[in-house]
Amino acid sequence: MQLDCLSAEDERRCRQLLARTTARFRARPAAAAVLVPLCLVRGVPALLYTLRSSRLAGRHQGDVSFPGGKCDPTDQDVVHTALRETQEELGLAVPEEHVWGILRPVHDTRKATVVPVLASVGPLDLQSLKPNPKEVDEVFVLPLTHLLQTQNQGYTHFCKDGHFGYTLPVFLHGPHRVWGLTAVVTDFTLQLLAPGTYQSHLTSPELLRG
Repeated sequence: MQLDCLSAEDERRCRQLLARTTARFRARPAAAAVLVPLCLVRGVPALLYTLRSSRLAGRHQGDVSFPGGKCDPTDQDVVHTALRETQEELGLAVPEEHVWGILRPVHDTRKATVVPVLASVGPLDLQSLKPNPKEVDEVFVLPLTHLLQTQNQGYTHFCKDGHFGYTLPVFLHGPHRVWGLTAVVTDFTLQLLAPGTYQSHLTSPELLRG
């Protein structure tokens, strides 16, 4: 994969690899869905992140996140949840045909299923976005080249009952530290986009059980 240009061949490969997961999870009930926006900023491929509002109620205030939120009964499926939430949070309308597919779902500490949806949003000017101040404090991007540099990658080892439990990735040296479920979804995305370059050390059965 050439990191300076996402080709049509790259897109076809990713869509094919995601087809099975997409078919399996698209119509399955979930607690929430997030959009993983793959964009071009000044010609450089990047992922778009949000900093959740510090005014939000609950435990996720001030967290780095992908745009997304809870599934609504009126949503057709998790893809529509991710697209709807992205438009509500950022004023960014992503056509359904720009969705490449569904990445592997993850589970939060309350065992709720969160479904990541990968989409290419094309060239993006951050100034054109209209973040909802009730939900988002900041929008920023991290180029794929930044995420793939080993000096910007870290890992946190967690122990349980005095024994090694699991390892989660952390992405460093950007505007904000990317950690938690957002880092796990970033890890999935990099495994897909740069299989010959990115090496994952993620080990977490609880987060990844299907």
